[in-house]
Amino acid sequence: MGRPLPKHGERRCYLRGCRRPECLQAHYRYMSRYRLDRERGGTRRTPSGPAAQRVHDLCATGWTVSQIAVAAGCAERTVGNLRERRYKTIQKDLADRILKAQPTLATVPGTTKISAVGTVRRVQALMAIGHSLLGIADAMGMARTALSNTICGRHPTVEVDTARSAQRVYLDWAGRPGTSRRSINRATARGWAPPAAWDDETIDDPTAAPEWTGCCGTDRGWWMHSLQHIPGCERCDAAHEQWKADHRGLERREFQAALMKSRASASSRGSDIAEDGRELMRLGHSYDTAAERLGVTRNHLQQELIRHPAVDEEMAA
Repeated sequence: MGRPLPKHGERRCYLRGCRRPECLQAHYRYMSRYRLDRERGGTRRTPSGPAAQRVHDLCATGWTVSQIAVAAGCAERTVGNLRERRYKTIQKDLADRILKAQPTLATVPGTTKISAVGTVRRVQALMAIGHSLLGIADAMGMARTALSNTICGRHPTVEVDTARSAQRVYLDWAGRPGTSRRSINRATARGWAPPAAWDDETIDDPTAAPEWTGCCGTDRGWWMHSLQHIPGCERCDAAHEQWKADHRGLERREFQAALMKSRASASSRGSDIAEDGRELMRLGHSYDTAAERLGVTRNHLQQELIRHPAVDEEMAA
């Protein structure tokens, strides 16, 4: 499927030979901006390398040239040429569209192979809150052994149909805990993040990391892991080691004082967020509004509400 024909009022229509007033005006506006950019020393083109790499990465995970072109709003031929690295430079707006292109599962044939990252994270997250692997596999319509091999990293790709099934089950089950202690113990031992630690918009991104505490990647996050008995994460471990390195030159007494101050900053933050969040929602605010007012993410607020139940919730349990 090629790029659709231009409409009147677009410069592309002018370039095809149309001289209607609206097409002439579009060309005039384009040239005016072009001359202004030139006078200011700017450019409308950029090296094609990052966009070409983006196309290559998407193709490597199973997306077709046609699907990428639709997501980026450009011609298939352009995407194909980028994949073959035939351009040295491309227009900036095209580069931006390519870099932001994210084809959706709904537009991809079910047998297409894609990265297993999102599927693995969703299944591991469900196990972290007590759902059994067998139950998840049955709900997804696949064999337990095959799913086990996938979440253990033996299969780096899955079919789109499998990814869709994982999404469906995850959306249905992520909001309620399961009863499998074996799954919880396995997830805890392996450091698998629960649903509350993942953002639905980034869970499929291989570069994304779970947000266990709302402060992950900082020394406060490390203390929150420690004090609230949350499984550790590499980002917080690295941040704590950096904190110690930055304060290594202090005298022992000063170092201990700084350490205790850092610890205190995280000791009651979780329970305070939960208490304030409940109060805001009692006043009629939504999850999103309450989280915004408290300066945390929605997922972080949900986590703290689970970790610090209200008194009546504890008695009911």
